[in-house]
Amino acid sequence: MLEKREFYINGEWVSPAKPNDYHVIDPSTEEPCAVISLGDQTDTDAAVAAAKAALPGWMATPPAERIALLEKLLEIYQARAEDLATAMSTEMGAPLELSRTSQVGAGTWHLSNFIKAAKEFKFEQPLGDHAPNDRIIREAVGVAALITPWNWPMNQVTLKVGAAVVAGCTMVLKPSEESPLDAMIFAEMMDEAGFPKGVFNLVNGNGVGVGSQLSCHKDIDMVSFTGSTRAGTLISKAAADTLKKVHLELGGKGANLIFNDADDKAVKRGVLHMMNNTGQSCNAPSRMLVQSDVYDKAVEEAGKVAAQVTVGPASQEGRHIGPVVNETQFNKIQDLIQKGIDEGARLVAGGTGRPDGLNRGFFVKPTVFADVTPDMTIAREEIFGPVLSIMKFDTEEQAVQIANDTVYGLTNYVQSQDGARRNRLARQLRSGMVEMNGQGRAAGSPFGGMKQSGNGREGGMYGIEDFTEIKAVSGWAAE
Repeated sequence: MLEKREFYINGEWVSPAKPNDYHVIDPSTEEPCAVISLGDQTDTDAAVAAAKAALPGWMATPPAERIALLEKLLEIYQARAEDLATAMSTEMGAPLELSRTSQVGAGTWHLSNFIKAAKEFKFEQPLGDHAPNDRIIREAVGVAALITPWNWPMNQVTLKVGAAVVAGCTMVLKPSEESPLDAMIFAEMMDEAGFPKGVFNLVNGNGVGVGSQLSCHKDIDMVSFTGSTRAGTLISKAAADTLKKVHLELGGKGANLIFNDADDKAVKRGVLHMMNNTGQSCNAPSRMLVQSDVYDKAVEEAGKVAAQVTVGPASQEGRHIGPVVNETQFNKIQDLIQKGIDEGARLVAGGTGRPDGLNRGFFVKPTVFADVTPDMTIAREEIFGPVLSIMKFDTEEQAVQIANDTVYGLTNYVQSQDGARRNRLARQLRSGMVEMNGQGRAAGSPFGGMKQSGNGREGGMYGIEDFTEIKAVSGWAAE
């Protein structure tokens, strides 16, 4: 069991002001796998002060030098991939294969894309031919608080740190207390890469403590948060008094529209996408909307596919789904599955309780409901577990109405061979992202949502822009 309690502040590993032990639980075993300390106001203040002191020098560092450090970080990241995979598998329950490929791979992907985008990023450019003496400068926002979740730890850490580095921001990272181990390895990598003291700082803590302290801190210029809509609302309120910039990537309730001309693999693809990472993804296609004349066939297939999804400990090799992250999430998911049954949805696969043979650990049965109606709880609330709700529609217009009838707006999906229809739907669906026929977004594509799924965008050029302010300059002298 790892017992590393230090925080990384101003280029050094330091002990917390007042040790406050927190046991990190392995969700596959329900046993502690590490002990960390949660920071207090003194620790938060020290990290913010270090970032503030480092800001002028880091902002003045030429972009080429910042990019070179990011390239060095990527080399170290790749060399320590197995350490990261093991840490994430243990702390949040991603099976080893998923952890090595998708969880670690997400960080490699984002850092690589930031390096490419940074080399093309316009930090200074003319306003236009009509104004030869006007310049637009993109300047770092300042000191950024980065608050990351447990479900895709390195995905979110690299999305925020990579963009902040390129933009010239200094930063304080508060990872989720549920998944702090990978973040501490990441801090070691930042140190090894040679980032100047104070540019990157890490303080472990919970949302009520360090998270709230960062959100209202007078010397924090920006908060970039990924997590629940409830927490995002609280952060926005806390940040309002100091008018700091707030970037939010929050929950989702994605609709997957399957039309009668969808390809043969559309249903299977949708079910497996939903079950990936044990359903713990904000962009999961959790509502499958199926056109009425292929509905019964789709329901039957979805049930069969879900029944073939195996569940097992994260430490086991192979392709399966692991546990959900903790007891609180497990109980919430069980309650929502029961709610689906009580409200009249038809249980096609799975149900309440643990899968057979798993009496310990936060394991959930891959579950599929059919005949779900828009008013049901499972159609409206983000479950954040391996639970799929199937709904019926008759017309394209009805599908759009059902898909948009949600407070969320992160990702929607369309399965159809009709190109004109796909284009129409891409314009009508109220979400930050729309993915068609199983085709993922390309490198540098922005990730983010609208409505209660948040604001701002992450990844590539768009992610860098979010960590900058725009400065308009007139009277620029020729150089």
